[in-house]
Amino acid sequence: MKFAFSSNAFLRYDLLETIKIISSLGYEGIEIMADVPHAFPVRLTDSDIDKIRNALSESRLTISNINAFMHHADGDTYHPSWIEKDPALREKRIDYTLRCIDLAEKLGARSLSTEPGGPLDGMSREEALNLFRDGLMAVEDRAREKGIKVLIEPEPGLLVENSAQFLDLFQGLDPQVFGINFDVGHFYCVNENPIQLIHSMKDCIHHFHLEDIAVTREHHHLMLGHGAIDLGAVLKAIEETGYNGFVTVELYTYEHAPKDAAIGAITYLEEWRKKNLPQA
Repeated sequence: MKFAFSSNAFLRYDLLETIKIISSLGYEGIEIMADVPHAFPVRLTDSDIDKIRNALSESRLTISNINAFMHHADGDTYHPSWIEKDPALREKRIDYTLRCIDLAEKLGARSLSTEPGGPLDGMSREEALNLFRDGLMAVEDRAREKGIKVLIEPEPGLLVENSAQFLDLFQGLDPQVFGINFDVGHFYCVNENPIQLIHSMKDCIHHFHLEDIAVTREHHHLMLGHGAIDLGAVLKAIEETGYNGFVTVELYTYEHAPKDAAIGAITYLEEWRKKNLPQA
């Protein structure tokens, strides 16, 4: 597996500077936030995209994933969602995701992650699921054409928050187009065992988010080793499945000290890797 860091912790830096910092710390990849202030696709020019490509090339960084979850440019972390009551707002989410698919192709990314429907906000689960499926179908052809995986990221408190809900939804989706962005902490928050799920869901996992979570299981991302998750066992489980893609550290909660968070994470991961390298 390879390690990346998500740009969404670096909200006080522009994307080009963020790329240089993450590369300098020893990461192999970067997850790019497709939102303000980094790479909101509606506002990116061809020149902007060329600059991002050049910065990635010069820094020798690979894009681990396009984070198309948050939508602060038009709303907030969760809105506009796939399940808004207002059709115009749902269309905003669809249009945004289509643009993110195009952006992923232009930047050479292989996947994007998206929110799992959104907050129910008083809507019935049945209605919300129907709207979510309709939205996913509206982006399916573009994703297939461009060769981009659309990865749903279950999250506590949203329409799809656990493995059973994801797998129920996934049964009706094309596995060549859709999959899961497996956020380790999110599953821990909803009282599931991420280690077991990594093995049982390995065929639909195409990217990981990694962070620690307190023993209270409150959904608040902590630096690696500062919470209650057995992250060493998590990494070992990922390795055992034969996964050779990116594990992206996501610590947006450290906007005030993103470089320190990134340094702490890569130090933790490098120490784990040294301890787990095969003996000569």
